[in-house]
Amino acid sequence: MSLRARNARVVLALLVVLGIMTTLVSYSVTIYRLFCAATGYFGATQRVASDQSAVSPRTIVVRFNTDTQPGLPWRFLPAQPQVTVHFGEQTLVYFRATNLSDQPIVGHATFNVQPDIAGRYFDKIQCFCFTEETLSAHQTADMPVLFFVDPAMLKDPDAEYLQSLTLSYTFFRSARPEGAQDLSRYQQPMAPTAIASPERGRQLFGTRCAVCHGLEQSKVGPMLGDVFGRRAGAVPGFAYSSALRDARISWSADNLDKWLQNPQGFVPGVRMPVHVADPFDRRDLIAYFKNLNPRHAVTATPSGS
Repeated sequence: MSLRARNARVVLALLVVLGIMTTLVSYSVTIYRLFCAATGYFGATQRVASDQSAVSPRTIVVRFNTDTQPGLPWRFLPAQPQVTVHFGEQTLVYFRATNLSDQPIVGHATFNVQPDIAGRYFDKIQCFCFTEETLSAHQTADMPVLFFVDPAMLKDPDAEYLQSLTLSYTFFRSARPEGAQDLSRYQQPMAPTAIASPERGRQLFGTRCAVCHGLEQSKVGPMLGDVFGRRAGAVPGFAYSSALRDARISWSADNLDKWLQNPQGFVPGVRMPVHVADPFDRRDLIAYFKNLNPRHAVTATPSGS
């Protein structure tokens, strides 16, 4: 083999090695995040479609921590400093972000759980951290996170002793702002009025309900577009709890109000993790659901009860 041919082979081999190294560097962040998600390494949390775990009587305290990248003009805080939850219990919490600048900014949140060993057992069903997010100038948004702590943690000798864990988020200015979602979908609804307002109910649905429910398709929870007047547990193909499936109730205004106020008190044994404490919010959500059903028309209700 001539010297020129040998040199060409060496150059080709070096180019192949350089190409492989360049590809690994380009995708190193993605590969690292996949590795952490699969193993829980460095407290990476898990993303799941739904929670099928049995709820344990044991509880754990989940604390929340937030930070922003230096130079990012956002205020970012948890709406609650901590919650106490049962293992396997779905819990909805909120984080509030405010853009303090005069221009829209696209952000991306990174996250982890401490201690590291707890990351593999912290499961997020819905989270703003899955996507790039746009916050308009001086806009404030309350962003939901729906999670549960896997009861399998209680069988891990390296983790079952934990009494608390901390979920941390840091928001950075996004390096890939194209296609970002708009956080206006989480803006606060207008103030309640003296009579039932389907429009305010629509806004409440977007901020309080849409994280788990669609109108025309099921998500974590069943679709709600035709819920008013529907029999409980009746959406085809949705995996209801046996308690709700066997409840034999229909979603009248009165039953919806009782359900929204205290789901597990109204139908013991259901998995619904969220309640709506404000009577005006319940009133307007029910008015919205009623309006979605063409067989019904909203009747003005002057009180919030």
